[in-house]
Amino acid sequence: MFYAYAIKSLQRNYIYVGLTNSINRRFEEHQSGKNKTTKPYRPFKIILVEEFVSRIDARKREIFLKSGIGKEFLKSLL
Repeated sequence: MFYAYAIKSLQRNYIYVGLTNSINRRFEEHQSGKNKTTKPYRPFKIILVEEFVSRIDARKREIFLKSGIGKEFLKSLL
């Protein structure tokens, strides 16, 4: 399984969108600062996780969530 996900910084106005095959491992990488893109924005909370059978489908959803309308959708969840 693959997952498209979005996390929100608890201290700053920042939303990160990504995809992974292990949501728990990936979230822990973000929280512990192993990802240089998200390290300055820690800590995070998960705001969206969607499950997909194929990586291609998860990637399509990730691309949508990174678009303007996708970011607006994510903000509406907060």
